[in-house]
Amino acid sequence: MALKEEALQYHISANEFDTNGKIGTLLTKSCSTSKELSLAYSPGVATPCLEIEKDVDLAYEYTNKGNLVAVISDGTAVLGLGDIGHLASKPVMEGKAVLFKSFANVDAVDIELNTKDTDEIIKIVAAMADSFGGINLEDISAPRCFEIESRLKEICNVPIFHDDQHGTAVITTAGLINVVKMSGKVLADLKVVIIGAGASGIACANMYKSIGVQNITMLDSKGVIHNGRNDLNKYKQAFAFDTEDRTLEDAMKNADMVLGLSQADIITPEMVKSMSDIHPIVFACANPNPEIKPELAKAARPDVIIGTGRSDYPNQVNNVLGFPQIFRGALDVRATKITENMKIAASKALAALAKEDVPSHVKVASGREEMAFGSEYVIPSPFDRRVLVYVASAVAEAAVADGVARVKDFDLATYKAKLERLAAHLDGKI
Repeated sequence: MALKEEALQYHISANEFDTNGKIGTLLTKSCSTSKELSLAYSPGVATPCLEIEKDVDLAYEYTNKGNLVAVISDGTAVLGLGDIGHLASKPVMEGKAVLFKSFANVDAVDIELNTKDTDEIIKIVAAMADSFGGINLEDISAPRCFEIESRLKEICNVPIFHDDQHGTAVITTAGLINVVKMSGKVLADLKVVIIGAGASGIACANMYKSIGVQNITMLDSKGVIHNGRNDLNKYKQAFAFDTEDRTLEDAMKNADMVLGLSQADIITPEMVKSMSDIHPIVFACANPNPEIKPELAKAARPDVIIGTGRSDYPNQVNNVLGFPQIFRGALDVRATKITENMKIAASKALAALAKEDVPSHVKVASGREEMAFGSEYVIPSPFDRRVLVYVASAVAEAAVADGVARVKDFDLATYKAKLERLAAHLDGKI
């Protein structure tokens, strides 16, 4: 069956009792007797309502708020499809809900907004935010997404996380940390090139700076972002500097790392050859086809360390390594926001996990016979359930350290043990 037809069939109900789409409601309490009905609704439901009226934090105790995320989009930047409209984005948002549940047991509901107005989106999301433990903004076009996330973080009391910005940043930062360790390079001495100055590119650049990278050359559709240009928004202006580089070919000379967030086949083997002498890094994340195919990059430079967004190549840059586990950790300590330190903690946790021995079932799930820390494995596999334990615990610990957690008496060892039990429960359900 062709992929197109198979994908359509996947989204349609298999029998008359299932719903179309990919998600539904799972009841966690029985409601099959008169007594249970009176507890689930009237009159019993009034009791937790009145308790929450006295103390709103009790919503975490008596409702699913503490395990519920809203996946919200306006459909203006959907995957590689662009502005396809809010309802056309719904399959993607349902898909995010599937990943939340499958990889971290987080319940999620998709909400597609029929507006592109920045102020209206902020007003709507802010009004509903308290119903959820966190808000995952998704596929909202740049530069609007920066303002929307920033303003919502100021006025909401739950974590606001735009995955298009921060997901790729967390994963590629983990890979960068590991390659720097392998090569003996120093972050402050690196030359990093980022192709694409949208939400993800700017977030990645900001995160690299936060861990110590100083020399970043960013390109948009018009070429290198330099301080001689007068067509830059304020987010791009932050990365403009005095340089004679104008093209990607110019920028990649002696570069230690290039991050591609653009289009297929834009990087040539000759450009890879011109990169730094020791272990150049190429994260070619354009989907479905990367900026350069790994086999071409390796033919040009056998020592290159390359990752893509694809599952059929090593070092997959897959956001499912980040957002479900980040929200798991944030939800479990009832965090009010996701801080920079929490994101860096997630990156460091992923980097640490890549150095551990890989279980045989992860190799089988990944379709690889050999997986060990090195040039072919600087980013963990999405099928390694330990990602949940490593990342969620690191995020929760960072939230407590940053003072944004509502829970008291957090015990890291106890929490890790709980995550290990959850990982075992989820094992085999991907």
